[in-house]
Amino acid sequence: MKEEKKIFGEERRQCILQWLKESNEPLTGAELAAKTNVSRQVIVQDISLLKARNEPIIATSQGYLYLKTPAKHETYTRVVACFHTPEQTKEELYLIVDHGVTVKDVKIEHPVYGDLTASVMVSNRREVDQFIQKIKETNASYLLQLTDGTHLHTLEADSLVKLEAAYFALQQAGFLIE
Repeated sequence: MKEEKKIFGEERRQCILQWLKESNEPLTGAELAAKTNVSRQVIVQDISLLKARNEPIIATSQGYLYLKTPAKHETYTRVVACFHTPEQTKEELYLIVDHGVTVKDVKIEHPVYGDLTASVMVSNRREVDQFIQKIKETNASYLLQLTDGTHLHTLEADSLVKLEAAYFALQQAGFLIE
């Protein structure tokens, strides 16, 4: 069995950056660690260093993503105020992504820490399922549990029609705070 060569320091960070830029899917810390023959913790530190250099990398429940500048088409965003139980999260996210809209993040106003924002980055049912599964596997809490259900989402789509349709679906389901 051939022993893999460890990639060191700056060379490793440049490889990670290139792989993230080339990938259309999130890459996990474990995948990057295996490719560079280092620990996942080393990858976490490398990602932090790259972020400190203003590289647009985000951590999602599916792995790391490099935020690419959208090609020629315009994107539209809208922030919506929502309220529901943790058990209704999947239904809420499905309603949004089924309209061709991406849920970029979730925000809450914490009484001690102020505004807290977490990346969600789901745009289809498979990604929603992965997000929900990761919450269950890690026994993590939804941010909305810190505010008894109240939270904001930043939604993004390639048309205002899609954003409005998702908004209307959330309204019909009783998830919006108006």
